[in-house]
Amino acid sequence: MNVTKQIRTRIKLHNTTFIVLFVSIIGLLAYLSERHFYEADWTQHKRHTLTAASTALLATIDHPIKISVYATEDDEIRKPIDDMLQRYLREKPSIAIEYINPELEPALMRDLGIQVNGEIVVELSGRSEHIQQASEYEITNTLQRLARSDERWLLFAEGHGERKAEGNANHDLGEWSKQLQAKGIKLRAFSIADNPVIPHNIAALVIASPQLDFLAGEVDILKQYIANGGNLLWFAEPGSLHNLAPLAEALEIDFQGGTIIDPNTLLLGIQDPRFSLVSEYPRHAITAQLDAQTLYPQARGLSIRRTKTDTWKHAAVLQTQPRSWSETGQLSGSLNFDADSDIPGPLVVGVAITRTVDTNKNPDGEPENEINTNDQHLKEQRIMVIGDGDFLSNAYMGNGGNLQLGLSMVNWLSHDDRFISIPSSTRTDLNLELSRSAQITIAFGFLVIIPLLLGGSGFMIWLRRRRY
Repeated sequence: MNVTKQIRTRIKLHNTTFIVLFVSIIGLLAYLSERHFYEADWTQHKRHTLTAASTALLATIDHPIKISVYATEDDEIRKPIDDMLQRYLREKPSIAIEYINPELEPALMRDLGIQVNGEIVVELSGRSEHIQQASEYEITNTLQRLARSDERWLLFAEGHGERKAEGNANHDLGEWSKQLQAKGIKLRAFSIADNPVIPHNIAALVIASPQLDFLAGEVDILKQYIANGGNLLWFAEPGSLHNLAPLAEALEIDFQGGTIIDPNTLLLGIQDPRFSLVSEYPRHAITAQLDAQTLYPQARGLSIRRTKTDTWKHAAVLQTQPRSWSETGQLSGSLNFDADSDIPGPLVVGVAITRTVDTNKNPDGEPENEINTNDQHLKEQRIMVIGDGDFLSNAYMGNGGNLQLGLSMVNWLSHDDRFISIPSSTRTDLNLELSRSAQITIAFGFLVIIPLLLGGSGFMIWLRRRRY
């Protein structure tokens, strides 16, 4: 009897100790959870976490950020917005977030021009913008626009059959322009024939694949613009330079003849040999964040002149693979490299050109003050020349890293190196796509195999109990 009592006492003691320890561990975990936070995003493309580009942009913003959300107290409206803003708050805890119920402040809503339930107002550096969709793409691009110290203008030369900046045709640049405008870049068509002086305070002038010859006077205006330190983005197609050879000479570059042929594109399923591929990039600001292949339809090669003056610094940032070559003959039939006439690869497709210029000069290029010419008046002039313009056209911009490259080039030309392009990527893990055989296997397993296993195991247990 005493032994049984001792056993019961020991069991009660063990149970009591277990309960005390269990409750203590739960309390300790609750205490730690209040002071420490851990979160893991297991989705394929981390769609519940800010991209590295958004994180990098937040790190460059030193001024206070205020985000005001005008939404009713409805979880269906506020919760998705709050989930998105919390991602930014985790990266930058100093962001001030305020929720305002528009039903309680109708006069304020009219004054601010709030149009939809859930509208967001982002304020930075004394400026503000409204957002009607709480997505990372919209919020980060808004922050990027507000973070720019001043306006950035791109002038697109027109009058020579160039690609239209906001055109909708396959060969135009409308989709690229929309992406630039979303990031605060302003665009405008510019006729050199009607404006004898190109503004010197623009981000860059764009010459997008002209099809007609420039007049001699227009070429002189372009050369003067370059001499005065202007930035330039020049897309040139195979064939004629349309009287822009003096401009190439001033930049100390040459355009090679023919069209680049790249057999490597066959590996991507592209049957047209005139497409060329660039998959490796040098260490340069333009390509630092570029991790995807870029594709160039009907491109031409460039070469850098070796001069004794060393006025310009050239960097070959885009280069085809060694198997490519520049075909100088007819682009028909079976194309093979001809060592006698064709130009072997690898071939340079894009060149970044820089030099240091004195900004303490008037538009004619003469110093305004000979005494005051010091390092504070020096800036880096930036020029980008690419032997193709199709890669950013509406028809081909979506290939590989073409869009990312196009945005990076403009940021570099605008001296906005800190701004990294935020691509609007498609999340591949939103939907589960199964083959027909996989669907049949899963259906047969859940509807037949699993019920049979459960029924069989239950029958075996019943038989065993019946025996005993």
